[in-house]
Amino acid sequence: MVSALFPRSFHRLWALEKFSYSLRVFLALSAAMAGCWASNAMTSLIPLFLGVIAGALAETDDGWRGRLKAVVITLALFWGSSLITELLTPYPWLFLCGIVTSTFTFSMTGALGERYATIAQATLILAVYTMLGLEQQDPAAGVWRLPMLLTAGAAWYGVLSVLWQALFSHHPVRQGLAVLFSRVGDYLTAKADLFEPLRHQDLEGIRVALARQNGKVVIALNQVKEIIRSRRRGAGDTAVERFLSLFFMAQDIHERASSTHYPYDAFAHAFFHSDVMFRCQRLLRQQGNACRALGMAIRRDHPFDDADSRQALLDLGDSIAYLRSSDQPSSRALLPALSDLFGNLSALQQVLASANDPPPPDASRDNSLVDGSPRSVREALARLREHLGISSPVFRHALRLTLALSVGYGVKSLIHPTLGYWILLTTLFVCLPNYASTRQRLWQRIAGTVLGLVAGWALITLFPGPEVQRLIAVAAGVVFFIWRSNRYTLATGAITLMVVCCFNQVVNGYDILWPRLTDTILGSLISGLVVFFVLPDWQGRQLHKIVAATLTASSRYLREILRQYRMGKSDDLAYRVARRNAHGADAALSNTLSNMLGEPGRFRKDAEFCLRNLVMSHTLLGYLSALGAHRGELPVVGADDSLGRIAGEVADALDAIASDLAACRLVAVDDDSGGRLVAELDGLPEARDNRTRLLRTQLRLVCGQLAAIRRVARELQRNVPGRGA
Repeated sequence: MVSALFPRSFHRLWALEKFSYSLRVFLALSAAMAGCWASNAMTSLIPLFLGVIAGALAETDDGWRGRLKAVVITLALFWGSSLITELLTPYPWLFLCGIVTSTFTFSMTGALGERYATIAQATLILAVYTMLGLEQQDPAAGVWRLPMLLTAGAAWYGVLSVLWQALFSHHPVRQGLAVLFSRVGDYLTAKADLFEPLRHQDLEGIRVALARQNGKVVIALNQVKEIIRSRRRGAGDTAVERFLSLFFMAQDIHERASSTHYPYDAFAHAFFHSDVMFRCQRLLRQQGNACRALGMAIRRDHPFDDADSRQALLDLGDSIAYLRSSDQPSSRALLPALSDLFGNLSALQQVLASANDPPPPDASRDNSLVDGSPRSVREALARLREHLGISSPVFRHALRLTLALSVGYGVKSLIHPTLGYWILLTTLFVCLPNYASTRQRLWQRIAGTVLGLVAGWALITLFPGPEVQRLIAVAAGVVFFIWRSNRYTLATGAITLMVVCCFNQVVNGYDILWPRLTDTILGSLISGLVVFFVLPDWQGRQLHKIVAATLTASSRYLREILRQYRMGKSDDLAYRVARRNAHGADAALSNTLSNMLGEPGRFRKDAEFCLRNLVMSHTLLGYLSALGAHRGELPVVGADDSLGRIAGEVADALDAIASDLAACRLVAVDDDSGGRLVAELDGLPEARDNRTRLLRTQLRLVCGQLAAIRRVARELQRNVPGRGA
């Protein structure tokens, strides 16, 4: 459809990830500016601009029907919050009660899912925009004027958003899949570093980088899942079904890329005098390049070529064949594991080879995608009740944000600064759920504000004509939305520049420079102090729970793998959910440790110990992923009761350790069940075929991790104050 509407030269620009989003914002802001300019109603410009911005911040990724419903709900909330804010403003105590009630209520909706949290956050932002607008409004203006203008700006952007989704409903899916395959490609490239033909290299450092990259893949997978689910209306839409096939391909590639078939230092030692490690490394890098090329092909809707990775696979096969023929004693023992690795990479290449014409999803299996949103009011209320407790991070964040905004309003009322409601606006953007992200956002907000004010002062001085300033305001607003998710300092500078240029249309822009800076510093200071002192979410105190959740998810993944062995390979919903949860838990652990390393020293655990936790988790996930990747090629576990029983005991052991961690019971370090199971595997009769041998090898590697997991868990309990004592 895009090809029919735009010339070929426009495709490259259209394929950019943020282009369609920024184009919608540009159209909305330009129309608002043109309307105010043409009607000589520049006093309406600021509320219209703020309404457009709030509407864009509330945008969720849905099909046009879902988007229409979200826009209607959003506009109703915007109108109500703006009107109530204006009515309560003359009554400070009632106004403060309104701040407390609305902030806590809207913040708690984060427990219902990201879509609800996005709309709730935008509603709070619009309420503060109303406060800012009241400071500039003519006292003689009617009570309906400001809510009407703010909601009109949001409605205009909402109309554009719904029309855009109706006309280009598949474009966000293409963009999401392109990002997903790019992330998977980056993971494969990072994985290639493990095959560096060096002895004694820093494998733990590479695994830490891999775990962090795995977190990015998990985020991309979840985003694409939601984009496809919101547009899937049965099996009638062939384009969406093709995108679903590509999504399942990305999951398969990710599982195979995550697989670990043997300790990499053993590979490097055994094959040090061969080129096979280099060949493996080159193949992984070429497959990573192929995934990124596939993402670009999806983005631009053109064919995909995997010739380089196919040739690299052939070269690796020749190298392994030469090793077999040479029959070197130093490498003989690991040749079977190397063959398993080659088989996994060959299967990954087959998946890439089918990307141009992916097979449709198997209609005989459950291809549904999980919808995490509540399906009824009763379910929504039940979820909210689950989070009404001090142990809930959502509840604690709601309390902190409510207190921070209340303090901000108190400061504004006490010292009566010019444009004092900017204190509340800053607090709303800076006060985040944890200390590390709040501290980072705090400095970004201040630095961006300084940058924007300097640029604003320079530009309104150099270009005193209002026409040029209006163009600058529109451009700055677009830049804010382009950079707000990945370059927040520059985004803050852009939105500050827009504010200066807009205010200079109705008042003296120079008069707002110092108030904007002062209020930003005050709001940032309040946010930082509240997050530090009020129910702080120090990540180190929650680490034992996160590790327990990771082990529980790994156990469920292993049990689903066993079920697949018994019933045959099928990428059904239960298996995909278990796999996604295992990777999601690993990503959550990585994110927790990253946040913890940004906390003050006395609340932060030893960095080396934290990285050992992450390496342990990702190593275990790698061994399980190898079991999952080969599950279609291995014998049914039921045919060998000993293997099924051993695998079940491993899952039970992981559950037991997780239970002890979560309940703060001492983990039994002297439990040698892992060693016993390894000995039992070694004592089994020789495997009859390679597939049985692979299953035994992977189970042996998983069993060998149990002792290390127990030691790390026990050390974790010693490092948590009051735990496990």
